[in-house]
Amino acid sequence: MFLLVGYVIALGAIFGGFTLEGGQVAALIQPYELLMIGGGAFGAFFAATFPRTFKSVFKALPLAFKGSNYTKAVYMELLSLLNDLFAKIRQGGLMSIEGDVDDPQSSELFEKYPCILADHHVLEFITDYLRLMVGGNMGAFEMENLMDVDIDTHHREQEIPIHALTRTADGMPAFGIVAAVMGVVNTMGSVDKPPSVLGELIAAALVGTFLGILLGYAIVSPLAARLEDRAAEASKMFECIKVALLATMNAYPPQVAVEFGRKVLYSTERPSFQELDSHLRGLKGK
Repeated sequence: MFLLVGYVIALGAIFGGFTLEGGQVAALIQPYELLMIGGGAFGAFFAATFPRTFKSVFKALPLAFKGSNYTKAVYMELLSLLNDLFAKIRQGGLMSIEGDVDDPQSSELFEKYPCILADHHVLEFITDYLRLMVGGNMGAFEMENLMDVDIDTHHREQEIPIHALTRTADGMPAFGIVAAVMGVVNTMGSVDKPPSVLGELIAAALVGTFLGILLGYAIVSPLAARLEDRAAEASKMFECIKVALLATMNAYPPQVAVEFGRKVLYSTERPSFQELDSHLRGLKGK
């Protein structure tokens, strides 16, 4: 929603200001210029990417138009799930969660937290490292190193479509110049025509530069920025899980381990200590 609102504000301000200055919006409608810029940029994008990058971009684009998946309510679910898992480990040992970890979709413990179950990346991260903990062959130091590598890999994978879109946005003004140059060449080949025709040809050429800059910095670049923010939010979720799991490996009580995880979160989504404590007490009462 914010992306669409931003588009409306940016385009409204640009075209509105142009109209208020006495400009004719119809003069900006140059389909052939748009074809050269859009087609050239898409062709260069296609040539510069591997198939997996191409697919990842079109898979990620719809996410830019959606709101954040990582709200305070989702983090509350995550922290509550971790608290339940740690409490079960404390009461029955690591082997007590083996069934929950092996088949979380059928686990009564995991079923209480549908938002976490629906996010297969987060679910896989939790269960993979709990499974390693159940195996009992890794210390906290080795586990932390492995988690860091895993989080870095996940973050770099999410950056693939971001970098591809950023390169495309940076190249679009150059394709606008290409379209403008082509327009100038066309104009120079029509010098025998009346001034009114030449004026239209020159205007069309200049629109090429305008469209290249507009599409690059007002349309494509915000898409990459939105996806970058989403990637940072996803990494923060994994960091929260990592810190909480390491705390429980170091024998901290469940609520203290969960508090470690809570402190990692951004202040805008982080539940307060009192909110989390009241929520956990409410779950115990059910």
